[in-house]
Amino acid sequence: MSAAYLVAARRTAVAPRNGAFKAVEVDELGEAPIRAVLSDAGIARDAIDDVIFGNALYAGGNPARLAALRAGLPDRVPALTIDSQCCGGLDAIMLAADRIASGADAVIAGGVESFSRAPLRARRPRNAGEAPQSYDRPPFAPWPERDPDMIAAAGTLAEAFDIPRHRQDAFAIASHRKAIANPAGDDEIAPLAGLSRDAFPRALTETLCARLPPIAGGPSFGVTRATVAVEADAAAAVLVVSESMLRRLDVVRPLRVVAASRCGGDPAMPGIAPIAAARKLLAARQIAPEAIAVAEIMEAFASQAIACAEGISVAESALNRGGGGLARGHPIGASGAILAVRLWHEMQREATGALGLAAIAAAGGLGSALLVTI
Repeated sequence: MSAAYLVAARRTAVAPRNGAFKAVEVDELGEAPIRAVLSDAGIARDAIDDVIFGNALYAGGNPARLAALRAGLPDRVPALTIDSQCCGGLDAIMLAADRIASGADAVIAGGVESFSRAPLRARRPRNAGEAPQSYDRPPFAPWPERDPDMIAAAGTLAEAFDIPRHRQDAFAIASHRKAIANPAGDDEIAPLAGLSRDAFPRALTETLCARLPPIAGGPSFGVTRATVAVEADAAAAVLVVSESMLRRLDVVRPLRVVAASRCGGDPAMPGIAPIAAARKLLAARQIAPEAIAVAEIMEAFASQAIACAEGISVAESALNRGGGGLARGHPIGASGAILAVRLWHEMQREATGALGLAAIAAAGGLGSALLVTI
């Protein structure tokens, strides 16, 4: 059974919905990081065994296959699109590591999402003469009382975990500040449609945050537009290879996959599921959270990110050094893969043997965590 190595990691910039990527189709988004990781690793297209992408909004089809073909991969290379909502991009990378363990040599994995170009959704009528029923999202639990609106759930989480509004505001301000101070460079972002930098980071202030009304929760624990990640378009990919393939490539500092974990939790409190996933893989290897040098934890909501960081016991100095989803945006099926790409690039600054963690939650009470070392 071969170890799995992440040898190249690229993403597009993240653009808010109806922004720079508003006319870019989902397969065009996915094409850009695929081409970039192939070039970075210096690997031939016909050496790729599989492509696995997460996607949540395409409403069927197989955007991973479309992106792979558009990127010039041979017809014989299969592709798989998975939908575990926000976890999809990270889950795809974990599946790629499993493919390596089962005998594959090179798998491109990641995620892609376009809020701007997502199809409109409607349910067919049950009876003749009835109109189709439009809807924004599918159910994530079979019981309506345990399937909350995600923004409302973030407000509930804030109160349950005693995360007042001023802490959420401060976390969002810090995310934007870090994104501005440590922007992703040309070695991370594959330019597309004239955009080569994340479009959303800004100089968020306490004064501006204080003026925003709550959109969920009360005045003490309320969630606002500043503490919710904006809907966004982006794609990200990593090249995952076997030890045998690694020896054939001219790669200086790959990341080795140490462990991966997926956990389910209460669908009514979906934001905290990554805590169990991360604790499980750390405990199984007797690794203290303090040993994590770099941590990329999804910021779909400030309350959720704070709860996860504290629940996993991630050091503040390790957390989301280049900002997170609150500063960039949340392209659902790509967000987990963006965490992995950010982790790969941040880990390049660390000493050999350092540990890195990526973790993300998803609607329905799902959590995924990936542990790597350099």
